[in-house]
Amino acid sequence: MERFDTVVVGAGVSGLSAARLLQDAGQRVVVLEGRDRIGGRVVTERTGDRVTDLGASWIHGVDGCPVAAAVTAFGMPTMEFTVGGYQPDSRPIAYYGPDDARLDGATTAAFIADIHTVDAALARAIAESAPDASYEDVAEVALASQGWADERTERVREYLRHRSEEQYGAWIADLAAHGLDDDLVEGDEVVFPDGYDRLPARLAAGLDVRLQHVVTQVGWSKTGVIVSTDAGAFAADQAVVTVPVGVLHRGDLTFDPPLPAVVAEPLGRLRMNAFEKVFLRFDRAFWPDEVYALRRQGADAAWWHSWYDLSALDGEPTLLTFAAGPAARAIRRWGDEQVTASVMAALRRLFPAAPDPVTVTVTHWQDDPFSHGSYAYMTVGSTTSDHDDLATPIGGVLHLAGEATWTDDPATVPAAMLSGHRAAERVIGNALAIARLWS
Repeated sequence: MERFDTVVVGAGVSGLSAARLLQDAGQRVVVLEGRDRIGGRVVTERTGDRVTDLGASWIHGVDGCPVAAAVTAFGMPTMEFTVGGYQPDSRPIAYYGPDDARLDGATTAAFIADIHTVDAALARAIAESAPDASYEDVAEVALASQGWADERTERVREYLRHRSEEQYGAWIADLAAHGLDDDLVEGDEVVFPDGYDRLPARLAAGLDVRLQHVVTQVGWSKTGVIVSTDAGAFAADQAVVTVPVGVLHRGDLTFDPPLPAVVAEPLGRLRMNAFEKVFLRFDRAFWPDEVYALRRQGADAAWWHSWYDLSALDGEPTLLTFAAGPAARAIRRWGDEQVTASVMAALRRLFPAAPDPVTVTVTHWQDDPFSHGSYAYMTVGSTTSDHDDLATPIGGVLHLAGEATWTDDPATVPAAMLSGHRAAERVIGNALAIARLWS
């Protein structure tokens, strides 16, 4: 049995960040990864000159962001695209009403003003909400306080539903009232013309990463850890486990003894979401060229309501849409052709002459055995502190990390990186400069 100072489980951004900092501090570290690649939920598909980020795509706000500092230091090209969060007006967006006609400027401005008005009331409703309140509960309180006519209220209610789905892949009634507390973007958002996977590749340089080592059990005691895999066991003084919440819930990886209540209870209040991407590439653009996104309103837009123009990334006319929450669960067993037909039927309500796409790429994160979803969200009854509580050190030898364990900006690559940094500091027992990841 090989022995190390620390075993890191998972070669995503969190695990690689922890391992890189620990190795830099003089530790002997091994990273065990079940997949045949590094990166975790940061994965880029390359076909010729075409680059498609199937997992993480954006930095949601570059101001003060360690990932932004890292990609700058690594020389990774970026492109500003500030509608990655479900924002109503950060950049030009073409809105289409329930009759499928594009809203004029005045109508669009009035709708956006209504959203901002409700958001202000929503902040108050969330602050005053009961511990078991859902995002739908507080949204209804905020909407009712306006006293608007039904149709006006419904347009904003619909927007809030879509926001909860696109931000967390969860139906509004299933998301905790505080589930979108982190929905604030500091600075521009950017995407990656050359692919986001350059980040984990740089973080992994020089590390001992063992691919296709599926971890089945982590045994822990006051004397250390034994990490069992389908390719043998590894002993260490400590372990950092960075697998997603979906894997922890499935029980494919067990702990002996089981996780204590201080960690198990917050874990029980977090869930992996249902969130898939659909990329449609065309031989020509048929949508307005002055907008970043298209958004459709009305009951018929419950599933396919937003499309993002990614054409500037590689010069190929491309729209990205999301299947989120109920839509993602509904299409889970569909073939890609059926998904394409459904999306195009919705698009052709706006653009009847839209051609068939040249290629379509549909992600399947719900069926990925190493994630069981895209990222975690707070269920009803959860509090924001559940994220940090999930990372409570266990027995002085075991540390959980990953996007779900970071309170300030969960479900993001920065959260993954920061959680890995925190875990490394706890293993070492003193402060470590996060800039060592890229300097």
